[in-house]
Amino acid sequence: MNNKVVNKGATTQRESLTELLGQLANNSAAVVHDEIELVIQGIREKVRAVRSGVLTVATGAVIIFAAFMSLCAALFIELTSYMAPVIAALVTGAALALIGVVIAFIGYKQLKKSILKA
Repeated sequence: MNNKVVNKGATTQRESLTELLGQLANNSAAVVHDEIELVIQGIREKVRAVRSGVLTVATGAVIIFAAFMSLCAALFIELTSYMAPVIAALVTGAALALIGVVIAFIGYKQLKKSILKA
């Protein structure tokens, strides 16, 4: 009679242990799923912030480009008082090309150095 009670208790204990392990697996899966969702949400927020920053920088770059073109026109107009308009355009273009080449060369050297470090 005591054997039957012990057997029922052992069976009940095994079932409850099985249920607890099942609940543990389910809870662990839920925690992992929630953590993944949290990471994805964080990435989405960072992407939104980066997108906003890139849009702001692009808008500023367009405005700076318009200002740069205005300054180039002012330089061209000023140079026409000292030389022929064709020569003034060539001088302005050559000066800007030289500045662009120097900046591109500096950027190339920095890029090459950063690639070699990695």
